[in-house]
Amino acid sequence: MQTVETLNEGLKRAYTLTITSKDIDARVDKEVAAMAPQIKMPGFRPGKVPANLVKKMHGESLQRDALNNSIQDGIQKLIADQKLRPAMQPSVDLDEGFEFGKDAEIKVALEVLPEIAAPSIDGLKLERLTAEVGDAQVEEAAGRIAGQQNAFEAFPAAHKAKDGDTVVVDFVGKVDGVAFDGGTGEDMKVKIGSGSLIPGFEEQLVGVKTGDEKVLNVTFPDDYGAENLAGKPATFDIVVKSILDSDKPKVDDEFAKSLGLEGIDQLKDLLKGQIEQEHNGLTRTYMKRKLLDQLAASHDFDVPPSMVEAEFNQIWAQLQHEAGHEEDPEAALAEMEAEKDDYRGIAVRRVRLGLLLSEIGQANGVTVSDQEMNRLIMQAAQQYGPQDRERFVQYVRQDPMAAAQLRAPLYEDKVVDYLFEKAEVTDKTVTREELEAAIEAGEEGELKPHVHGPDCGHDHDEKPKAKKAAPKKKADDAAEAPAAEEAHAKKPAAKKTAAKKDEAVAEAAPAEEASAEEKPKKKAAPKKAAAKAE
Repeated sequence: MQTVETLNEGLKRAYTLTITSKDIDARVDKEVAAMAPQIKMPGFRPGKVPANLVKKMHGESLQRDALNNSIQDGIQKLIADQKLRPAMQPSVDLDEGFEFGKDAEIKVALEVLPEIAAPSIDGLKLERLTAEVGDAQVEEAAGRIAGQQNAFEAFPAAHKAKDGDTVVVDFVGKVDGVAFDGGTGEDMKVKIGSGSLIPGFEEQLVGVKTGDEKVLNVTFPDDYGAENLAGKPATFDIVVKSILDSDKPKVDDEFAKSLGLEGIDQLKDLLKGQIEQEHNGLTRTYMKRKLLDQLAASHDFDVPPSMVEAEFNQIWAQLQHEAGHEEDPEAALAEMEAEKDDYRGIAVRRVRLGLLLSEIGQANGVTVSDQEMNRLIMQAAQQYGPQDRERFVQYVRQDPMAAAQLRAPLYEDKVVDYLFEKAEVTDKTVTREELEAAIEAGEEGELKPHVHGPDCGHDHDEKPKAKKAAPKKKADDAAEAPAAEEAHAKKPAAKKTAAKKDEAVAEAAPAEEASAEEKPKKKAAPKKAAAKAE
């Protein structure tokens, strides 16, 4: 095989490989010799079929296989001989005029990873902001859970219902004096002012007391779901069972036991632990961002355009998905387009940080053990159904690119943990609100990036402000810098046979609510008959 370098510019390389017809024929002959003993043909004893007949029968497929194998071996030899570190899979083109029996001319183009000077990790200084968990936070969290369960304290019997109270009623709905199907129920909880029932129902509960009996006069909306009730006047005979204080959730042993716990103390212990985990996560997010900001500010080098393009495409796909769920998708998309260069700058930053973390990890012996990798594979396999699970495991074990993609986030976290240990860390106790504000200031108080050279005189650590259409996984968060150890690994294509990933389910009892950014907005409940008449 002959090799000629045709391009060596920056991180771009190109070569022409010439594979002789003699090399290809030799591979074909070798394969014929290996398969001939297994070939059966009428008129010949097993294993005695002449080579020329074997070639006549299977020659075309053997030649294709021989050519493909020659190309693959040639590329591997090229990479080894030239000591290349490909950023992405090389582009390979076979001369259009190629015919079997002639030499094959192959054009190979690729981008290589940059040579990064030994990253400086001396002098790193970080502030660790920690937020303690107070009793008030635990009480508030418990109250939210109780509120979601409608576990409210009851008012005294003499209390008159007002806007915001929850009235528990038994009811019988009638049209023209006759009870209609689905219009009868017991112990229905109605929060006055919620607007969840048909017009006029909630308003007529204002002023009722526990034990009152009352007839409510309402009219079903014209567009009501049940045609036999739409637009018709109706009455509801109600009996008020109790009136609950919606502002005072009932948090006691009985409520905790209804969640499957031993009592209120266990509930509070669980909530405190969960809040502590949330605080630890916020602390790590703040520290990691500050750490990577320092690294980005002190290291600047060219990055492979193909990696930047792949990273940008991932960011852009996330943004488009989020924009599709905005109230005004067209406006969100227009805003994205206006900020497109900024997002491309984010992609450059993420790729550069990923490569930098990779170099730091390799230089300092950071690795992901076989045991850790096996655990990652098993955890990822749980996304799939029983039939696809084993296929996924085999796929990851056989495809280095898939394994690299799975390994990358853990490797990055281990490199970050290593840097935390090396940094000079000062501790400061703050409130949760102050910690969240510090993280938000890091997101919104930064300038927009640019992709200029190192001599442009600008700050190369700039980042854009958060966008309305930004995905939950923030594009400019250095914590999502792609890759570390496997920054240059190509992501494997998704398997069509893979089952859809199940949504995570919160653990039985008292999971604390997610942060406001993580929780989906609750859709307004559709109008329904007071008595569930639909």
